Amino acid sequence: MKRISILLISFLFSFNALIAQEWFINFDEVKALAQKENKNIIMVFAGSDWCAPCIKLEKYIWESKDFKEYAEENWVLLKLNFPKRKTNKLSKEQQTHNDALAEKYNKKGYFPLVLVLDKNGKVLGETGYKDISPQSYIDELITFEK
Repeated sequence: MKRISILLISFLFSFNALIAQEWFINFDEVKALAQKENKNIIMVFAGSDWCAPCIKLEKYIWESKDFKEYAEENWVLLKLNFPKRKTNKLSKEQQTHNDALAEKYNKKGYFPLVLVLDKNGKVLGETGYKDISPQSYIDELITFEK
């Protein structure tokens, strides 16, 4: 019984670490949370099912332990997805929301586009995919905050 309890506790801590980083999809919620927690916002425009650099950014940066740990403490995360496959189609409401934000923040239609915003939605800096380590990517995002 003791062994099962230890395994269960270990699993719960591991599971908690995996879900610690939360990506939101609603800008108003993100802004309210950023203001409440006095954090900046990372806004990502991505094409999850067609944009190769977006998929690499997801796999090598966003899913990295370094990014997850740093982001949890320092940023509120917003991912705006623009899938092309019918099977990944967003709700009409979500698509309208994402389109409105693209009109304001991504007029040139770059994918991926990563913006660092202050808690009020002002752009502090922007970047895209780079073939660098997660820590180097974090360091670049931090430079926009200064």
